[in-house]
Amino acid sequence: MPNYCPTQNKTSRICLSWIRIPGLSRSNLSRKMPPEEEEEAGAHRRETYNMSRLRSSSLEIKEKGTEFLREQLDAAQKELKLKDEECVRLSDIRNQLEQELEELTASLFEEAHKMVREANVKQAAAEKQLKEAQGKIDVLQAEVSALKTLVLTSTPSSPNPQLHPQLLSPGSSRASSRLGGHTRNKSASGALQLHTEPTQTDVATKREDKELDSVLFAEFLSWKETPSLDRSLAFISRVYREDIGPCLSFTCSELSQSVQCAVENNSLTIEPVAMSSLHTVKAIECGGPNKCALSGMSRPCRHRITLGDKENYYYISPSSRARITAVCNFFTYIRYIQQGLVRQDVQQMFWEVMRLRREMSVAKLGYFLTEEG
Repeated sequence: MPNYCPTQNKTSRICLSWIRIPGLSRSNLSRKMPPEEEEEAGAHRRETYNMSRLRSSSLEIKEKGTEFLREQLDAAQKELKLKDEECVRLSDIRNQLEQELEELTASLFEEAHKMVREANVKQAAAEKQLKEAQGKIDVLQAEVSALKTLVLTSTPSSPNPQLHPQLLSPGSSRASSRLGGHTRNKSASGALQLHTEPTQTDVATKREDKELDSVLFAEFLSWKETPSLDRSLAFISRVYREDIGPCLSFTCSELSQSVQCAVENNSLTIEPVAMSSLHTVKAIECGGPNKCALSGMSRPCRHRITLGDKENYYYISPSSRARITAVCNFFTYIRYIQQGLVRQDVQQMFWEVMRLRREMSVAKLGYFLTEEG
């Protein structure tokens, strides 16, 4: 039979069948012990009970602690696993970003090198254009200086032979050409001047008489205050009505209007037929070397004109060329006055304008110079 330890608290009963108390047996329990021994035995039993209770409590605490630590370990492992997964994900993102950054850097460097190459090419082209433009500017400045010199040194009383080559005798012109003197190309400048047959009176007279017309001079003075090509001005209106219009009035009226507009816009070009081989631009040739496109008459045409568009060539006779160049000379001088290139007094300007008007009048009557040979 197992032995039980009766106590006051029923809930605190513990089976003590495995506890063996020395000197305690069934025969000893049946007999009555002395009070001292009984008290000593009770104290011993209480001490044994307390020790067993402490031992069971420590086992329970150990089990609970072990279970708690195991739960903490599992939680830590789960958290560590999540951290590892997060690290792997972040590592993948970092690698992807590094790869994209490398590709972006490479593309940026390639684009930068491309831009540098294009900039170098553009810079070289710009420098080349600048040099060409500077060369053209130098040439134009030299031409302007030469023109200023020619205009300033030319007066009606003492005209400059280079500016007015028609004043030179044929012998002196040929002599100057043989000596290498500089003269303007008549074909390029269009300066074909009037040549009349000399008479005995002309040979004997060295000086030409002239008288200033007060009406014309007043109109010129009014125009000189604000020089322009406005046809509403009395001076310009008179020149158009009396000289330019009749001088540029040809059989082909439509082409005549186009020629007049080109002359006014300074976009008309006259070139010898012999120079046609120098042009690489293919153009439509109107008329022919033996028929004038303006007059429609069969005449040998040594020159042709373009009206600025560089698309059509029109063959013109020597008479038509003389009429066009006379008008061009007038417009050229008028533009010089507008630009302030003429440093002469008003009367000298007026007489030069009158001379140019006379050339237009003579040209429209059919007189023109021709080169010998």
